[in-house]
Amino acid sequence: MSLARVQFFSISLDGFGTGEGQSLEAPFGHAGERLHEWMFDTRWWNEKVGEAGGSRGIDDALTRLHDVGIGAEIMGARKFGPPGWQEDPEWKGWWGENPPFHTPVFVLTHRPRAAIEMEGGTTFHFIDASPGEALDAAREAAGGQDVRIGGGPTTIRAFLAARLIDHLHVAVVPILLGRGERLWDGLEGLESDYEIEAVASPSCVTHLTFTRRAAA
Repeated sequence: MSLARVQFFSISLDGFGTGEGQSLEAPFGHAGERLHEWMFDTRWWNEKVGEAGGSRGIDDALTRLHDVGIGAEIMGARKFGPPGWQEDPEWKGWWGENPPFHTPVFVLTHRPRAAIEMEGGTTFHFIDASPGEALDAAREAAGGQDVRIGGGPTTIRAFLAARLIDHLHVAVVPILLGRGERLWDGLEGLESDYEIEAVASPSCVTHLTFTRRAAA
């Protein structure tokens, strides 16, 4: 069976995966881009945006795994758009006409709408489903490849609570946000389900990987 994976999801030292006050002008609220500056410094990112340079260390190596083996993505409504996007029938996400996913993407929302086919192979499907139901649909669409659980923190937390994540990569960024949406709330004892490794980067980010323990 394909794996459910989370890849380089960034959180602050106090566990926030996004800041408070998300809006059209501030997709990550008061956090701005601070959670993702380490990623923007990699050669992988610069190549994606058509620029030269960038780091080639552990940060770059891990970000290059982003698309490998992924056949579908699941994201929450607040990753797809700012509060109120459901009221705008023309809203097609933050990413323009050619989003970076290039797979079917299942957007979890209590207000489903018709699917939107974008350039580059991305099709957004809007579903009102439990984590388990959404994962079943995404696995069917993924054609045997893995499913990425793309965020935000509330969505990842729901899949973790349902014990559906097989591999989780969290990048802990050395900032304190103090408010926003936290990743770990309500997940006491989660570590017992996983083998956990930590790698420190010269960027001062700590990469944590959680790999589900094999059944005894």
